[in-house]
Amino acid sequence: MAKDLEAAPGGGDYAAKDYSDPPPAPLFDAEELTKWSLYRAVIAEFVATLLFLYITVATVIGYKHQSDPTATPADAACSGVGILGIAWAFGGMIFVLVYCTAGVSGGHINPAVTFGLFLARKVSLVRAVLYIVAQCLGAICGVGLVKGFQSAFYVRYGGGANELSSGYTKGTGLAAEIIGTFVLVYTVFSATDPKRSARDSHVPVLAPLPIGFAVFMVHLATIPITGTGINPARSLGAAVIYNNEKAWDDHWIFWVGPFIGAAIAAAYHQYVLRASATKLGSSASFNRG
Repeated sequence: MAKDLEAAPGGGDYAAKDYSDPPPAPLFDAEELTKWSLYRAVIAEFVATLLFLYITVATVIGYKHQSDPTATPADAACSGVGILGIAWAFGGMIFVLVYCTAGVSGGHINPAVTFGLFLARKVSLVRAVLYIVAQCLGAICGVGLVKGFQSAFYVRYGGGANELSSGYTKGTGLAAEIIGTFVLVYTVFSATDPKRSARDSHVPVLAPLPIGFAVFMVHLATIPITGTGINPARSLGAAVIYNNEKAWDDHWIFWVGPFIGAAIAAAYHQYVLRASATKLGSSASFNRG
């Protein structure tokens, strides 16, 4: 692992710093399939995504029931947690679950996050595929629990499925998902940057907090447009259990948008913000020559 190189404070020379970037993950590592740590991480991703979908979708269904004028006619407009509470449920659960699982699996809980980290060579192809499968299965099971526990309200209140709201074009919905996922994955990269971790000892401990806040803020902005996906597993789990035509018609938005947003965030962080200082040093030497 080569030390990163940065411009020295007093001039144009480049000097070694006190941190090292981890080596890139191999594209395919057959030996990884023989390690219990991989399967333990996959189980952690499954359970975390199950819990995430159970709590958040149950919050959505509960809010819609509490604010339904036919169910609580007296003060329906003021009942329930509101959009702010829904956003807190999603952001808060991500904070909790990333904190709990980061040391085991990295706390992805989102195929878009896994995809972005794969593009940046932070995880191998084997691990990325297994994570995404586990996340999708966990999401389906989590929403299935909500339907089982709230069968009287689940279908009536939309099943927590992501759908494009009336008045918005598919292009607008796609753009909202791209931008929202960019914010999330960009935050993940920044919060887990080894350069910051080496220089600020508190950063690894606090990493789940900005990630959770990113999810919270994106939900505030995007709930009125798409219900906020930014997590293909979350959208798939709700679509599978709800199984409504409208949800399936718009479903592609909640895969294409997050994957594009994650790819842009990975490229921006890796090639702009964290561009190899060695390359910068070479360029500087070339320019001086």
